Amino acid sequence: MAEKGASRGPMRRFWSLPRKRRGAPGHPKPDEIMHQDIVPLCAADIQEQLKRRFAYLSGGRGQDGSPVITFPDYPAFSEIPDKEFQSVMTYLTSIPSLQDAGIGFILVIDRRQDKWTSVKASVLRIAASFPANLQLVLVLRPTGFFQRTLSEIAFKFNRDDFKMKVPVIMLSSVPELHGYIDKSQLTEDLGGTLDYCHSRWLCHRTAIESFALMVKQTAQMLQSFGTELAETELPNDVQSTSSVLSTHTEKKDKAKEDLQLAQKEGQRLLESLREPLAESTAHSVNQDQLDSQATVQRLLAQLNETEAAFHEFWAKHQQKLEQCLQLRHFEQGFREVKATLDTASQKIATFTDIGNSLAHVEHLLRSLASFEEKSSVAVERARALAQQGQQLIENKHYAVDSIHPKCEELQHLCHQFATEIGSRRALLSKSQELHRLLETSMKWCDEGIYLLASQPVDKCQSQDGAEAALQEIEKFLETGEENKIQELSKIYKEYETILNPDLLDHVQKVFQKQESMQEMFHRRQASLKKLAAKQTRPVQPVAPRPEALTKSPCPSPGSWRGSENSGPEGSALRRGPYRRAKSEMSENRQGRDSSTGDEEEGLAILRRHVMNELLDTERAYVEELLSVLEGYAAEMENPLMTHLISTGLHNKKDVLFGNMEEIYHFHNRVFLRELERCTDCPELVGRCFLERMEDFQIYEKYCQNKPRSESLWRQCSTCPFFQECQKKLDHKLSLDSYLLKPVQRITKYQLLLKEMLKYSRNCEGAEDLQEALSSILGILKAVNDSMHLIAITGYDGNLSDLGKLLMQGSFSVWTDHKKGHTKVKELARFKPMQRHLFLHEKAVLFCKKREENGEGYEKAPSYSYKQSLNMTAVGITENVKGDAKKFEIWYNAREEVYIVQAPTPEIKAAWVNEIRKVLTSQLQACREASQHRTLEQSHSLPLPAPSSTSPSGGNSRHVKKQEERKTDPLSLEGYVSSSLPKPPEKGKGWSKTSHSLEVPEDEGGWSSAEEPINSSDAEEDGGVGPKKLVPGKYTVVLDDEKGGPDTLAMRSGDVVEVVEEGAEGLW
Repeated sequence: MAEKGASRGPMRRFWSLPRKRRGAPGHPKPDEIMHQDIVPLCAADIQEQLKRRFAYLSGGRGQDGSPVITFPDYPAFSEIPDKEFQSVMTYLTSIPSLQDAGIGFILVIDRRQDKWTSVKASVLRIAASFPANLQLVLVLRPTGFFQRTLSEIAFKFNRDDFKMKVPVIMLSSVPELHGYIDKSQLTEDLGGTLDYCHSRWLCHRTAIESFALMVKQTAQMLQSFGTELAETELPNDVQSTSSVLSTHTEKKDKAKEDLQLAQKEGQRLLESLREPLAESTAHSVNQDQLDSQATVQRLLAQLNETEAAFHEFWAKHQQKLEQCLQLRHFEQGFREVKATLDTASQKIATFTDIGNSLAHVEHLLRSLASFEEKSSVAVERARALAQQGQQLIENKHYAVDSIHPKCEELQHLCHQFATEIGSRRALLSKSQELHRLLETSMKWCDEGIYLLASQPVDKCQSQDGAEAALQEIEKFLETGEENKIQELSKIYKEYETILNPDLLDHVQKVFQKQESMQEMFHRRQASLKKLAAKQTRPVQPVAPRPEALTKSPCPSPGSWRGSENSGPEGSALRRGPYRRAKSEMSENRQGRDSSTGDEEEGLAILRRHVMNELLDTERAYVEELLSVLEGYAAEMENPLMTHLISTGLHNKKDVLFGNMEEIYHFHNRVFLRELERCTDCPELVGRCFLERMEDFQIYEKYCQNKPRSESLWRQCSTCPFFQECQKKLDHKLSLDSYLLKPVQRITKYQLLLKEMLKYSRNCEGAEDLQEALSSILGILKAVNDSMHLIAITGYDGNLSDLGKLLMQGSFSVWTDHKKGHTKVKELARFKPMQRHLFLHEKAVLFCKKREENGEGYEKAPSYSYKQSLNMTAVGITENVKGDAKKFEIWYNAREEVYIVQAPTPEIKAAWVNEIRKVLTSQLQACREASQHRTLEQSHSLPLPAPSSTSPSGGNSRHVKKQEERKTDPLSLEGYVSSSLPKPPEKGKGWSKTSHSLEVPEDEGGWSSAEEPINSSDAEEDGGVGPKKLVPGKYTVVLDDEKGGPDTLAMRSGDVVEVVEEGAEGLW
């Protein structure tokens, strides 16, 4: 139940003051003014009667202090109505104090200028209607001789008529009057010295009574306001409490203004009463004037006391309202904080995942830290609120019983949240510790497998080699104490709290892998110990005969391709069937055109239908873009809508809408109009797309901005601004659905073009439609590729310097480096790397794909840059034996070899063809440049990567082997990069640093004890190293005159005979 306002106790002081004895009827005390029920007679009510001056109260007093009322000579006295006469008498007798009035009044009746009959009537009238006590009646009788004599005789004979409660004394002259009343108490017309001005007296009496009425009304107003405050129920919410406090404060200020106005009026009146004395110190003040001043002073004192009492009451009432407002703020904050912390606790309860890998656990820990950081605002607010509540209690708030339990609950919620966060962090830390142990063990196992794979088998055949390998193994096994899992039961016991079935299975698998690896080591140890103990005699290696190398029964696929693609007869054979097929298709088409007129008409109807759909959807698309730009984007700059926009949206218009305005203007002003021109000839719509294909590039910019736009939308989607705009537009869908329209539109075009092309095969614009479809698909691919490209992280250079992005995709990659200490064969089979490749015109990038958690575009992957290969030093092997999805990318003359496995053979073929095109264009550019290069330039510039010269995929011919009578093209294993041959060292032959030509050769490879590595189909026995040249004659296709004096200069067209290739690659 709502509480009441401040108690009425303080207010009683100004509306229930102790009553004093009532003064004279016309002399109200302050409490009388406020409490008298009968309205007293005021001077303002009988002002006209008082102005006649037939009676007045001069302020004079008798010897015993009796008030003197004077009835001056007034000829029309008898004509005064009784009611008016009675009112004046009542008013005049109410002015003196009760004490003075209790003595009795002295009446001075001046009838010196009147007749006896009038005197008698006046005295009798006054005596009959006088409302107060009379002490003495003094009558100045007529001064005329006849009238005076008549009055003496008549008074003696009519004495009984004048029998009154007080004596009536007939006076013959003014001096006689002075014997009864001192001259200082009589006005000048009665021979006295008393200063009396009837108009001034009347003005003062009116002002005093008006001030008394003002005081009374002010007191009643304060009484009513105090009652309202005391009976006010305290509201239960912040807004209502603030409103009540504001309203009461305004009323208090108004009441204070009225009170101050009354005080100023009282002070002005008091100064007016004191003015005669201020003007002349010799001026004497009569008793009535003194009483008037005292009355005003008492009224002012009453006002001051009322003001003090009201201020005291208001201070307590205001304090209670302010405390109530503080309480409502506290309660509202409590509800908000409690709801937030309850939600946070519920969210923590959903954090049950303990991670499936070290990276996952670390991600969960980061998420927990982020969640804790975000929740820390609510926790800090809860603690501050609890502290605020304690402060209210210390300040003796009236609602201590309500505040104290809430403070305790806030402290409990903070402690509970901290405990839950700590418990969750402890579990994740335990999981992190276990996963780190598991990954350390797995890394140790991988290093062990790598060690086994890297030990050369041929060197282990000797006793020294076996002993060295054995020492390596023993040294490696010594590191297992700190890297491997020691006891599985200990792991189970220590990490019991986090071992769910999946993690338990993972622990068991890691332990099994560890055990298997150790068993492999033990087997290798046993074998090496036997070899170390066995005395082997040296074996002299013998190279195979060259003739055996040239008699390979199965030439490489590259040689077949080379022979098929090189000769003119082969080209003619290929072109012949194609031309015949094309001729037959042309004849069949003509036959169909002449016989299927009805079918063509049906196709024309279908084309118009597709065209209508294209136009209708285009117009709807333009209208939707316009509604978004006008209804949302423009409204963000509308001052009337600023208050609805959250701070997170300020200056973010370009982020949210991207270049939508540019897209709208293109479609509205250009593309829609051009489409409308094709209404009658739908089959020609392909030309519209082709002419504006460059303009469609604006979609790439929009799509690249889409992740930022969607992220901003998720942050601000609940903003009232969007709801208001959607309501005004009467959209059924929210803004994010319309922001997706451009992405949907650019993908819609290719579907419509496919439909149009389906019904326009034999029409005039079929080729344009096909080209437009290809171009739109190319734009979609470019947009898709660019979305992946902007997700690359860690690349130091500028990606635009690498040229156009041609292709991108995910592959499994094995490395096979031939030089250095990282010679790996077995490891390449054990653990392929998952890499995302980006093929540019000038380089190929290897990146690691990282999936991101989130929604929408935030769930899109990112790519961590790992390495790049310059296309000028890249070569490929199109086929790798054993898998139709694999191909090789090698670098720097096979110093580094990357075996790439595509998801499908089709993807592999597309990549191989694209790489072939790049290498072909590089070779063609190199050849064109070399033809115009001067001799000096040819000595100083390196040769770019040679590639196929045939656009259909045939192999390049850098060097041709020439026999005695016939020259056959030399087949290459793949496409290789090279530089010009280096000068021979010590004059013994050619430096074979450029692998410009390769032939199949039986060259033994190497393998571990378990399984040999995959090899190219061009490498018959698994050898993946550089091939040696077969002795024979070759034709030089590039000039080389660089080198020292012992270097053999070569020019294009020379025929050389290779006798032998040495061990260091010298010819």
